[in-house]
Formats: sequence, structure tokens, C-alpha cells
Amino acid sequence: MADEHKDVWVYIEHKDGVTTPMSYELLGAGKMLADTLGSKVCAFVIGEKTEEIAKNAGNYGAATVYAIDGASFKTFRPDAFAKAGASLVSKFKPDIVLYRATTQGQDLSAAMAAQLEVGLGSDAIDLQIDAGSKTMKLTRAAFGGNFLATYMNTRSKPQMATVRPKVFPMPQHDTAKNAEIVKESFSMAEDDARTKVLQFSQSEVAVNLIEADIIVSGGRGVGGSEGFSVVKALADTLGGAMGASRAAVDSGWVPYEHQVGQTGKTVKPKIYIACGISGAIQHLAGMRTSDCIVAINKDAEAPIFKIASFGIVGDYKQIVPKLVEQFKQKLNK
Repeated sequence: MADEHKDVWVYIEHKDGVTTPMSYELLGAGKMLADTLGSKVCAFVIGEKTEEIAKNAGNYGAATVYAIDGASFKTFRPDAFAKAGASLVSKFKPDIVLYRATTQGQDLSAAMAAQLEVGLGSDAIDLQIDAGSKTMKLTRAAFGGNFLATYMNTRSKPQMATVRPKVFPMPQHDTAKNAEIVKESFSMAEDDARTKVLQFSQSEVAVNLIEADIIVSGGRGVGGSEGFSVVKALADTLGGAMGASRAAVDSGWVPYEHQVGQTGKTVKPKIYIACGISGAIQHLAGMRTSDCIVAINKDAEAPIFKIASFGIVGDYKQIVPKLVEQFKQKLNK
């Protein structure tokens, strides 16, 4: 019997047909796995109008894009998208299917895994192919981020996993690369959908750390919730997002949505400014690949200085307000 293609598929996210470049980031990881398997990295997209999304997926490295179009798929709904996605997977039989570990990716992957009756690995921070079995090895944080655990699904295909955003480098956008686009039909009556989207409400504490170019974070050394007003002032001045260490979140100083680290969000901004963060390994795991790291800490021996691009030894209460003042002058704010 002929061997299966063993293709690696990546789900391309969108919100009402609009994507960000980060939706395509897993295509690089998918290509690494596909190259090891001697197969192709492909993408699949479900939406009302998928042409532009499919074209971009090709530009970011997908060899083939499988697309389902329909008015039922304008807005993301896990049950409707899962039925459509499961129909694609059942027909074309990829070996591996990857999703970003975002709200949408987690919802869809779980629903599709249930629909297909296969296993699902979640929140991977590393992916490899086992040399002997040609099975995907998934590494994730375990026991509150104190350990790393590696899993393999040897019992069902496709192997499915959600991958923490920004743990793999973004593939290059190349307009010379074009994908074969395979359009598949999947009709679904509205009455068959168990949910309807009435409206979207923005959370009061919504923070987009994952896609922020500038992040200013505070840690235990900030001393309390009042200290985060200083951290936030610098983030706001720079047009960035405010982050926090697990210690600050566990202390109740800021909501969990701001947490960076192994048990929070993995980020890769252009500039990461750490205020009063000592640099525990769990925190470093979530931000060490930032392009430029600026550390501000009273302790000259703090581990974070070992990975910092620039280090300032001193009290953030004295340093950060001066930075805010200088940046406001430079930025004419």
C-alpha cells in the first residue's frame, strides 16, 4: 500500500476575514517538521472570503492551501469551523496539524480533535520529529513551569498540537512563493450551528502582549500595584504594552493577562524593558528571544543582566520617570 503524504498542516487564523502576519508564523515550524518527514507544509483556512488569506499563506511558505468558503464562516464559531476543518482532514489525511495556542486555536483544535477522535497536545514550546518512529515530539511546560515534559502521540493520526505563539521564528514573506490553492465545498445550514455570534465585547484588561513591538514589564522588585502605574506610564509613552512577572501576578498586583513567562505568554518584541525583574528561568523562557532587552534592577548580580542588551543598575522609581520624561520630549508628547 502506498505511504501517506505525511504532510504537515497549519491552521490560519482570521477575525472576520482579517489576519495579522502572526497568523502565518507556524508555517516556519511546519516546514521544519515537513522537511524532516520528506513532505510538504500546507495551510488550511475557513472563512467567507479566503482568497487573500490563502495567497498570503503561500507567500509565507505553504506549498498547498486548502480553503473552505461560505457565509456561515464569516465569524469564527468552533462548532461550524470544526465540522468544516474535520471534513478537510478526513479527506486529505495530513500527518500533523498545528494551531497557534490562542483563544481561537485552542477552541478549534479541541473541537476538531473531538470530531476526529484523535489526541491533542497543547501549548507546545518546542516541536521535533522522533528519528526512529517519525512521530512528532511535543515539549511543553509542566508543574507550574518548573519542569519541561515531552509527549508523543503514537496511537492516532493526525497528530494535533497547539503551539505557543512566538516560540518559533516568523518565516520570510516572499511574493515569489505561491501556493497551489485547493477549494473545497462544505455547506452548513444555520440551523445546524449550535451557536450564533451576536457581538464582540472588548475586555477592560485586554492586552495584546503577543504581537506588541514594545513591552515594559514589572516584577517583584516593583513592590506593589502602585509601582505598576510607573511601569504603565513608560509603556503608554512608548506606545507599548505592559507586562509582568509571575511573582507580580501571583501577588495580585496586576491581572494574569499581563503575565510573561513559561506559565504566561511567550513574547518576542523589538524592545523588552524589565523593571525590578530578577530573571528567574521561567520568566526568561517567555522573553529571552526579544530583539533588545533593557534590564533595570537594584541588584547588580540579578540573572537578567546576563541576557540583557543594556543593563541599568538602580531603583526603577528614580530611573523610569526620567525615561518617561525624556521619551515624551523626544516623541513630542
